[in-house]
Amino acid sequence: MGNEGALEIEPLGLARQEDCLEGLTVVEGGGVSSARGFRAAGVHAGFRANPNRFDLALVVADEPSPCAATFTQNVFCAAPIIVSREHLDGVSHGLARVLVVNSGTANAATGDRGLEDARRTGAIVGATVGCPETEVMVASTGVIGVHLNMETFETGVPLAYKALSREGGADAARAIMTTDTHPKEAAVSFSGEEIGYPGCTFTVGGMAKGSGMIMPNMATMIACITTDAPVTSDILHETLSRVVSRTFNKVTVDSDTSTNDCCYLFASGAASNGAEPFARGSRALDVFERALYAVCRTIARDMAADGEGATRLITVRVSGAQDDRDADLAARTVANSPLVKTAVFGHDANWGRIAAALGRSGARFSQADVSIDMMGMPVLRKGLPVPFDEEEALRRFERPEIDIEVDLGAGASSTTLWTCDFSHEYITINGDYRT
Repeated sequence: MGNEGALEIEPLGLARQEDCLEGLTVVEGGGVSSARGFRAAGVHAGFRANPNRFDLALVVADEPSPCAATFTQNVFCAAPIIVSREHLDGVSHGLARVLVVNSGTANAATGDRGLEDARRTGAIVGATVGCPETEVMVASTGVIGVHLNMETFETGVPLAYKALSREGGADAARAIMTTDTHPKEAAVSFSGEEIGYPGCTFTVGGMAKGSGMIMPNMATMIACITTDAPVTSDILHETLSRVVSRTFNKVTVDSDTSTNDCCYLFASGAASNGAEPFARGSRALDVFERALYAVCRTIARDMAADGEGATRLITVRVSGAQDDRDADLAARTVANSPLVKTAVFGHDANWGRIAAALGRSGARFSQADVSIDMMGMPVLRKGLPVPFDEEEALRRFERPEIDIEVDLGAGASSTTLWTCDFSHEYITINGDYRT
């Protein structure tokens, strides 16, 4: 029922993340092959029974290019993760030419045979493309504990290679999907005029898959980002790590980290007209990092919104924390709370579940200093409830994105996490995923 006599309380108005698109141009329909120097393809190779479903993707650089990666920290990591780390000399950056991804089978918990299959995959792709197998990054997604059908690679890789094109990014993005309901792609461009690269226009584009088993730790489910900017592999890795920590590592669907998480970033330099690579501390690198952030943030939000069975994207913003760790602890505990997520699904503005999650998060604060808003409506101030209009809350729950804002009142640190609600469909999807 309504609360017509409720006091007028100003919303927290917590600072939103900066406008990450300022100075950037969105590439309409852009994706992993939007940057110059790259081609991509997605085909049905036969990993999946449905002949209408793509299940093998290739992303190929015209020349060996600087490459950086972040990988899952799950100890039960998959064979392709181990092999790709080896190909990057154990330091997660180096030169690479190709990313190959199969969906349907994860090649995880497959022992020595799985490692052999991952290495053989690199050899098949390398022989087809015309590069050493060490320049091939390998990724797999799907059911754990099942061996790959290598004959499918033997026939599917040449098929995908023939299909490579500058327009093939959309097909590649579809080929890496598992329980995703749609492909996840984004691309932006920026001018080199004001950053020391006159006459150049640089592009950053990417794709990712991820809908369940999502709480990344150093990466996302599977992501590939490309750029035609000139960046060395070591600087590429430093930049990617910073951006991943602020985007993909701020996504949680169900608090589970996959065995196959990986994120690759390739830099062809094809748009630089032979100019020197972006230097540390340069304005050029700053703009590039902002472009990379914009692409990864867009895809990360899309992943959260497409969580298995999700009906709402939930954005959790925490400010007033003592430090960054406390901000993340508080936001992550709220975002992962099944009670909070089911309350959103049920259109119940139950702020008590948010407060309870904050209280068990491990973040340091006094309950007497905490304020909470839901969907822009004040519901808690200084640890005490604020009357609000329940009917208005129901109307606001119709929005596709539900904002939860918290001020801990304990410091100056803040963060943002993205998650989704839990519906009956999440149980259905995961209850029969393997069968």
